[in-house]
Amino acid sequence: MKPSPLTLIQSALASSNGAESLGAVAQAVRAAWAADTVDWLEDQEESLEWLHSHDHPEMVGRMRMAKGAGLAGQALRTSEIIWVTDDLAAHEEDAKLPFSEERPYQASLVLPLTGDATESAIVLRFLKPIDRQEELAEQWREALSLFWLGYTSARRHQAEPDPEGVLSEVSETLLGSQYPEEILQHLVQFTARRFSYKVVTVRLLDEKTQSLVLRATQSGNRAYRRKAALPFGTSIAGKAMRQKRTVTVLDVQEDETYVGHDLAEEQGLRSMVCVPLTVFERTIGVMSCYTAERRQFTADEIRTLEALARQTAVSIEHARLQVRTTLMQEMHHRVKNNLQQVASLLRLQMNQSQDHHVDEALGDSLGRILAIASVHDLLSRDDLDHVGLRSLAENLIQHTSQSILRGSGIRFQVQGDDTSLSTSQATQVALILNELILNAVEHGFGMDQTGQIHVTVEVNETQVDLWVSNDGHRLPENYSEQEPGLGLQIVNSLARALRGTFTMKDELGWTVAHLSFTRTLGE
Repeated sequence: MKPSPLTLIQSALASSNGAESLGAVAQAVRAAWAADTVDWLEDQEESLEWLHSHDHPEMVGRMRMAKGAGLAGQALRTSEIIWVTDDLAAHEEDAKLPFSEERPYQASLVLPLTGDATESAIVLRFLKPIDRQEELAEQWREALSLFWLGYTSARRHQAEPDPEGVLSEVSETLLGSQYPEEILQHLVQFTARRFSYKVVTVRLLDEKTQSLVLRATQSGNRAYRRKAALPFGTSIAGKAMRQKRTVTVLDVQEDETYVGHDLAEEQGLRSMVCVPLTVFERTIGVMSCYTAERRQFTADEIRTLEALARQTAVSIEHARLQVRTTLMQEMHHRVKNNLQQVASLLRLQMNQSQDHHVDEALGDSLGRILAIASVHDLLSRDDLDHVGLRSLAENLIQHTSQSILRGSGIRFQVQGDDTSLSTSQATQVALILNELILNAVEHGFGMDQTGQIHVTVEVNETQVDLWVSNDGHRLPENYSEQEPGLGLQIVNSLARALRGTFTMKDELGWTVAHLSFTRTLGE
């Protein structure tokens, strides 16, 4: 699994110090996106000022641009990530530097960042066209906003910038656990301590009951910890979730819409701010923060809480995905084990059988079961819903070599491209490969047991071509007129299920079986 943006930023900060931290983070972003240049601009009162420039470092602190100009200005005006995937020169918002002859950039990505009373934008440019990776860009914006928040807060208090300390604390809070409950408990403790709040709670939406369930609070009061779930549409927290915006209340003891006046009076709670936890346009819960006195929450304070809430929502979804990943891997592992137990039962049956034809049929079934088991074996180790085609071919060949061809002179070779197949396609292709390999061994070499079997893969966008070739016996002259055996009947049936084509013929002294199909992009 690739490191998260927050982890990469931390690594960059660990190798920098003081004023170098911003430049180190900028270069980490450029490396992660494989960009050819990076600029970092701050939104000042009357202009955009360069804080970092990869192409023109000598102009940092001296170069300014009109407020709202260029792609950076557009991103800061709209607070939206800007994508120009191709033909950057033709983009009307792209600002050209008058004093230099720039390289022919083709694409750009701009990330607007929110900080402590000031905003900035990171501008990445590329010499080649790029693809949109919106989820990854949003993750980077959230992580960079946290860095920018710490950087500008320290700068505003006339201290030496210490974004590494701020970011480390946030990182420990949000990434210190793989379990959502622990992440939330760390979050409420951190937020209450950082902002001196009386009580901080997090409620998550239970989609089945459409209610907000209390999942974390740092309050030691037992009555508060036992607070009932709130119906989604009847509370201030529900309002913040529905409207996907922060809601503040000056005094919860006097607000008629607040649920739980008695407990608020008992705990001495006065002002409240509710911040929705939103990830990829979906709101999953709300964080509520209470003070012990009546007061207004500042704009900087709310921006900080919103940045924490967004990053928390991403961390919760990531943790949930990790748990699901573990469960799915365990499921595939158990399916593989169950299939291998079935295979063991078939072997026992074959040892007890005195009928050659029964043994042959059981052996064929055994191979097909183990071919499917190979798919689940790879799923338990790699991606949960995709299997590498070359890895699959190598697994099947290893099984054939160990169980059928011990001591033979047949040599295998897997060559060509690799591609990922969805679970259903991988299962179908595994069965086809198993039949073609066994067919080559049985009919291509017979008793000779000497020769070569090549498996070749070629991928062109979504089109996949798979060849299984052997240099053994030639096909019979009347092969096309013969009724195919059960193995080739299975291959033809599965090829149709893949909406592909299958052929077998002699080419340059080799018997070549060719499967062609379109790879599905997802399930």
